[in-house]
Amino acid sequence: MRLPPTPRVDFLRELVGEIAHNYGHGRATVAVDGTTGTAELADDLASVFQDAGYDAFRASIGDFHRSRSERTRAGAETPQSYYGDAYDYRTLRRVLIDPFKLAGSTGFQTAAFDARRDVPVESRWETAQADALLIVDGEFLLRPDLRGIWNYSIELVNAEENPVYEADAGPRLWANSLVDLTDPELPRRVFADSC
Repeated sequence: MRLPPTPRVDFLRELVGEIAHNYGHGRATVAVDGTTGTAELADDLASVFQDAGYDAFRASIGDFHRSRSERTRAGAETPQSYYGDAYDYRTLRRVLIDPFKLAGSTGFQTAAFDARRDVPVESRWETAQADALLIVDGEFLLRPDLRGIWNYSIELVNAEENPVYEADAGPRLWANSLVDLTDPELPRRVFADSC
């Protein structure tokens, strides 16, 4: 099915072309980092990849939350504690990122925790073709301990980040692409160079 040529789809086709040029063979991971609009952009990006004939999978860091009791064991959440304790990055790597990158018939799991119900989810293992993309959305994806797992990263610059994350990670400095979604139907690329 060919997606209609809207400004948003055309913009995403350009991103897909850039990513596919560099990572169109083998398994590649793409991060869509930010506080708002990440899921919608990542969903649309996956659709454009699929429309172009690529095997694309979706996951969200929100499906790798820690339980409420773990997150608040030291008291009420603060920006510092939320940044440090909100997500289970070890599980993210163990059941999703590492097995996805292994390729072959290794299964991977795109979700591990239901934050709304505050319970783990039943494992549903997936497999992919040898050439496939995994697009993960959510906040804190460019933190220092995760930077190396992404082949390509997109930072949404239309919302305020957690100040602790900004100070620790400087996500705009590390992203391959900065995207302004002030108008979601007319996304635009922003360049951080100061030349």
